[in-house]
Amino acid sequence: MNDLLELVPPRIRNKIGSQSRICLLNGRDLFSALKNENLILMACNPRVKHVIPGIMKAAEELDAVIAFELTRTEGGLDGGYTGQTPQVFFDTVIECAERYKFTKPFIIHGDHTTVQNTSPQEQECARLLIEGQIEAGYTSFAIDASFNPLPDNIRITAELAATVENEGYGLEVELGEVKRPGVESNLTTVEETEEFLSSLAKQGIHPQLLAIDNGSKRGNYLDGEMIRIDLDRTREIYDAAVHLGLAGLVQHGITGTPLRLVGKLANYGIRKGNIGTLWQNVAHAGLPLDLMDAMRHWARENGKDIKFATKVFKSEIDAIPEENAKQILDMAYREAKEFLQAFHAKGSASRLAASIGKPR
Repeated sequence: MNDLLELVPPRIRNKIGSQSRICLLNGRDLFSALKNENLILMACNPRVKHVIPGIMKAAEELDAVIAFELTRTEGGLDGGYTGQTPQVFFDTVIECAERYKFTKPFIIHGDHTTVQNTSPQEQECARLLIEGQIEAGYTSFAIDASFNPLPDNIRITAELAATVENEGYGLEVELGEVKRPGVESNLTTVEETEEFLSSLAKQGIHPQLLAIDNGSKRGNYLDGEMIRIDLDRTREIYDAAVHLGLAGLVQHGITGTPLRLVGKLANYGIRKGNIGTLWQNVAHAGLPLDLMDAMRHWARENGKDIKFATKVFKSEIDAIPEENAKQILDMAYREAKEFLQAFHAKGSASRLAASIGKPR
């Protein structure tokens, strides 16, 4: 992996030190190198820090490339609902990598930098977040203006992505907002894909990844709800995206999706799979019972999803006894190992090193 260490961006090298063996790469390099590999990059949203060591342990053991990410709502400049600002998140991941001697390549990704309307204020907030993430040490970015009509999505994405393009970092864009459980999906079409990506290209924006709505859901599925991911549509969109220069597609809503289906997604062009709620579930299963009771009580009293208790109780969560942290580590390790194998990601670190060594 020594050759990969040479690809650590200068800004990151300055932050982690010249002697560090941490292999934090540029998302653009990683996505481009794995373009023709039939695998899915496991992207983890660790709302609670105690799952990170287990994920790293699994990746180290399986020689796998991974990604750590937070969304704008999870980890904005104000810390979002997890209490992790971009700098706090970067420092947390790096600290874990150093402590557990994690050597495999990974990226830190700004997931779902959302722009939910066309107001200048909304766009300015997104721009400031991207700048803050770059300064903190993120190496890959997802701009999500898919809430807006297609022409506005194109305009907003192009304006915000210019900063990422100028820095030369990895870029993910989104077309078709993935819905919450119980809400009907509005599948992304091939025609939308072609118009979206070709319009961005005309403005000098060349993303590596495209997130779409292919019928998956965010968060935990409702009891009895059917999983309806349109694989044929996914493949059609992948073909169109690759023709326009992209490496592949992004799959949201993996929590609750059976591993037998997850394993098929790579064959249909999914190259990055986002897993968020699962890690929260794992963390909650290992937290002290009295702390979980307090978090549930707070959520009921305030009429909020329990994820919003993460920031309120962050100091208590961070300071849990070692035996609880070890339990969470072990559970996260088992879950990560299963997903990495299902994603065909075993050995992906060595495949990345071999691919980067070839002319592209």
